[in-house]
Amino acid sequence: MVLNLFVTHRRSASSGDVTLENGSLTQPLTGSPSFWRRGTELVSRWLGLKLPASFIVQDECIVKASKALELYFNRAADELDTPEWMRSLLLESKREVAVQVTFELDDGTIETARGYRVQHNNARGPMKGGLRYHPQVDIDEVRALASLMTWKTAVVDIPYGGAKGGVAINPRDLSRKELERLTRSFVDGIHDIVGPDKDIPAPDMGTTHEVMAWFRNQWEKYHGFNPAVITGKPVEEYGAKGREEATGRGVGILCIKLLGRLRAKPRECPVAIQGFGNVGSHAAKYLYESDFPIHAISDLSGCYYDPQGLDIPAALRHSLKHGSLEGFTGGERLPADDLLTLDVKLLIPAALGGVIHEGNVDKIRAEWIVEAANAPTLPQADDMLRNNGVIILPDILANAGGVTVSYFEWVQNRQHYRWSLDRVRQELEHTLSNAFEHVWREAHARQVDLRTAAYMLGIGRVQRAAELAGFVAH
Repeated sequence: MVLNLFVTHRRSASSGDVTLENGSLTQPLTGSPSFWRRGTELVSRWLGLKLPASFIVQDECIVKASKALELYFNRAADELDTPEWMRSLLLESKREVAVQVTFELDDGTIETARGYRVQHNNARGPMKGGLRYHPQVDIDEVRALASLMTWKTAVVDIPYGGAKGGVAINPRDLSRKELERLTRSFVDGIHDIVGPDKDIPAPDMGTTHEVMAWFRNQWEKYHGFNPAVITGKPVEEYGAKGREEATGRGVGILCIKLLGRLRAKPRECPVAIQGFGNVGSHAAKYLYESDFPIHAISDLSGCYYDPQGLDIPAALRHSLKHGSLEGFTGGERLPADDLLTLDVKLLIPAALGGVIHEGNVDKIRAEWIVEAANAPTLPQADDMLRNNGVIILPDILANAGGVTVSYFEWVQNRQHYRWSLDRVRQELEHTLSNAFEHVWREAHARQVDLRTAAYMLGIGRVQRAAELAGFVAH
């Protein structure tokens, strides 16, 4: 069973102890007897702290990620009057594979890990989904994420189904050569079920474009030259220009589309962006260049706030040079979690899941939320925000820029023809703009929120494809 532990940290003025409580960090944890020990290790690594023996973890916000997905699915299916047998067909995975991943460490010893690939649905085309390396990867998490990819690709109307995979290991504990041997061993275990017309992996948590290059090279030893087997590759290895910026740029594009529908102007829309990694930094860059005043950004080092607007190019230069925002002097430094409750119009959670929950939802002052991260809003908080009139552009659409440009990379590989960066950007804007308009119109026609409308659109398209292909007897 996978659990999400939502924690923040604060230092006690008297004792120096670290208290962990409901807040902004989230990580899947197994419900085994080693729950507390593993939680301590994870939090220590995230915060760069040596935690004292006496610490507190509150578990009121422990939820199962797959349950949230099922809740959203059923809410949309209720609106569509989808029968129970069809719901079961659409929710059940097509294939789930677990493999032993054995590789040699640099000291000559042998390490064994567990690898997974879940292929959820291929009614609309070959399956697509990331490959993550993380110590808490397990079949339940991978299953839920594979299902999410089915609906995400359907919402943006690219011809894919959903898949997901991973290896339960901490990549930070491995050398570069050990990572390569791990990757090649994993490919040995799943090469026969992936391919350009079957299932196309991509980068995810803990994996990089270099891992994708290793994956492709090992797969081609079995099947011959075909770079379309995987996306997110380096540009020099048949990758797509613009892939790195795609998710963050897509968030920016959709923010502008949302403001257009709300008849708001970028200059009058102060923004706070939680997370300044790949997604958050590219979103900030795009919005800054589009005349949005960025009042706050944050990473684990803290929140950096200026009500007159931050100098985002300076923040980007600092982050690139130092690896984080630590030491950035372009704004007032606040506790990291303060960003979520600032008085801004547009809030963009672009870091971890579960950061908006029952413990802080009543302090959210933003009018609009664009979910750049996966599942940043827990279901109970989502209900409360909707009841308060907050408009949420859901993750299933908001962060779909990455898989969209992955699709463009796959197309280029199949055509053996490389697009220019301008064309990639134009096609991305066209695809996401069309998807947004379909979701917006569905929401208003059905009188539902944008999340439910997005799921309705995705479920409807997958169901129709299954029926037309003859998977379902009439």
